[in-house]
Formats: sequence, C-alpha cells, structure tokens
Amino acid sequence: MKFAADFHIHSRFSRATSINMNIRALDEWARLKGIKVLGTGDFTHPQWLAELKDNLEPSEPGLFKLKGKSGPTRFLLTAEISCIYSKNGSVRKVHIVVFSPDFAAAEKINTRLSWVGNLSADGRPILGLDCKELAKIVLNSSDQCLVVPAHAMTPWFGIFGSKSGFDSLEECFEDYTKYIYAIETGLSADPAMLWRIPDGRKVALLSNSDAHSPQKLAREVNIFDCALSYFEIAEAIKKKDAKKFLYTIEFFPEEGKYHYDGHRMCNVSFSPSESKVHGNNCPVCGRALTIGVLNRIEELADQPEGYKPEGAIPFRHLVPLQEIIADALRVMPSSKQVQIEYDSLIKNFGSEFSILLGPSLEDLKKLTLPEIAEGVIKVREGKVNVIPGYDGVFGKIKVFNEEGPKALLTSQKKLF
Repeated sequence: MKFAADFHIHSRFSRATSINMNIRALDEWARLKGIKVLGTGDFTHPQWLAELKDNLEPSEPGLFKLKGKSGPTRFLLTAEISCIYSKNGSVRKVHIVVFSPDFAAAEKINTRLSWVGNLSADGRPILGLDCKELAKIVLNSSDQCLVVPAHAMTPWFGIFGSKSGFDSLEECFEDYTKYIYAIETGLSADPAMLWRIPDGRKVALLSNSDAHSPQKLAREVNIFDCALSYFEIAEAIKKKDAKKFLYTIEFFPEEGKYHYDGHRMCNVSFSPSESKVHGNNCPVCGRALTIGVLNRIEELADQPEGYKPEGAIPFRHLVPLQEIIADALRVMPSSKQVQIEYDSLIKNFGSEFSILLGPSLEDLKKLTLPEIAEGVIKVREGKVNVIPGYDGVFGKIKVFNEEGPKALLTSQKKLF
C-alpha cells in the first residue's frame, strides 16, 4: 500500500503551538493534506497521553485510529525530547524524536523520564539527559522503538548543529550508534546536502513537518509502499529499503530558517563564502554569526556537491498549496481568496498531495484559475526563485517573478 507519513509534530501542550492541535483537528487536516500515517507528537506529556488513550483505538499493528470512526488517518505514537547537557567540555543541545509501537512502551519511557525532569512543563520536555542515556531508556522500554535525531543540521538543537551539536553520530551516541537507523533532514536541509557527510549516507533520512499548527502538516513527508503497520514502516526505515521507502517530499531547503549564515538583529544574511570573508562575524555589530546548515555541511562534508550514493532513497521538492495559490493571486496565504481556491481544489481532487503530484496542467486548468495551475506545475518542475533563510528567519520561495503570472488580471476579475 502506498501512503504518506508525517511522524514529527506537536500537540497544543508544546510551547508556541496552536490550540487547534487536537486529535480531531489533526485527523481532519491529515485527510486534507493526504497523510495516511501521522505521528501523535508529545506522548511524554501526561495530559496529551491521556487524550490519546481516550480518543484512539488500535487499528493495524502498532497503529491507531479515532475511536468509533472509519476515517482513513492512522496515528503512530511519537514524541520529541530536548536533551541539554554537557559532554566533552561543551554544552550540547539535541532534539530527539522517539517512536513507540504501543502505549505500554510509551508509559515505560515516561516513567523513566519523569525521574529526570518535569514532563508536564512542555509537550517537548527539556531534560538534562545525555542522548546515549535517552537511547538506553527508550530501547529498554521496547526494542521496537526508534530513536531519531530531529532536524539534524539545525544550529541550536540539531545533532550536527554548529552551536551545540556533534561532528558525528558516534561522538553523540557512542556504542549505541548501532541502534540509530535514521536522522531527520529538517526544513533547512535536504538529502542531497546530507549525502555529502558520512553519517548522512549511513542511515535513512526522514523528512517531517515538525508542525505546530494543523495547516503546517505535511510540509515535509515520507512516502512508503508497504503494509500499513508500525513494524513494516520501522523495518523499511531500518533497512533503507528503497522498494518500501520510496522517497521523501522536502521543502526547498533555502526556505528553512537556518539555511544561510546570518545575524537576524542586523539583517545580515551570508552564504558560507561571504561568512568566511568576514571571519564568521557580523559586519554590522561585530558579533559572531549564526552558522547555518549549508556552511555546517561544508565543514563536515567528505564528498562534493552533487554527490549521490548508490541506492540512496530519492526525494523531491514541493511548496505547500496555499503558498502557491497566494503567490499566484498576489495575496497573503491566510487570505479568504486563498481559502476559497484551496477548498475548491481539495473538493475536486481529494487532498493536497493529489493536487501537487498528480494532475496535468490541462486538468488543473479545468478546475482552477490558470495561473494557479501554472504555479503548481512550476513548483513540480522546480522552477522557483529562492531567497535563503538565516538565523531564525524563514526564506522566501517565489513561484512567479515580480510581474506575477500572465493571467492574473483576467482571473482576478473571474474570482471576484
């Protein structure tokens, strides 16, 4: 069975997260986006775990669905944990995503972690716990669990981040490295970048939305073709089985908010070569730049740009549909016009991925405005303009140039 899976999200119990991140909203938006398997996020939070147990029931092996409902969405128990600790003379800050096959294992993990810190304080708990020790706790709870470093290259909380990470998986996990089967690319990187570093070729590369609101689900996802089962999914990841783990869908990495180096307060954004010229310091205030993902890849790389390892799981870049519609109509993604067109397209095609990946230009033009159809095809072909993000500032993806799509004035009359 071919399906999309988004494993890393957050509940409303995490900081800076929408109050709409509840089970029923997640179920509905997963359907709209075209996600079949959705991570629950935050199973370490006592209230969220209680809600999950109250609202979900077992479906296929290791997966869950809404109680008493026959909808298509399946849930997989996941949580993200923030490990902040000192190792080898440096402060380390690493986010880890944990997968659990059942509530029993999740509760065992929570019991052990509650001895370390307060799990009620945040949906993504901050613990003074070595990543290796976290892996021990998780895998002792169930050998079917997965331990996945999140957004691996992010400066502040990625395992390879420039500010508080490591240079290798082994430096972080030591003898438990053999149990790390995957890392998450994050929004500011894609597989092509990670293939250049040794550890990026040793393990599977997952891509997830890290969504803090329902609308942000599926901005990055994983596409599988296997039995609908936690254990089949986990096995495909562990083996990097390209027949079952087909590909990932990625942000254009420039859109991520840590792609380039920079200093947000001074509006300074640099490529790695520009940073080198300035000694990695901000030319405005003289302080150190936040070294971004692209620069960090260059530091760790042992292969040139464009290198692709044999048997690598492929990927493709996409832009969320609402952003394409907004760019085509020259309005904000949150505008009423965008929602009207979005709802119409979903009604006709079933889900966002069905629109972004499937119909031809001619088929799209039959059911939406011609410039929106043009925008979908341009994104599908990678014909976009990018302004890289830096130091916490999201990058910008422009599907159309400043003049906009040719048919804009005509279609605006039609729309209104």
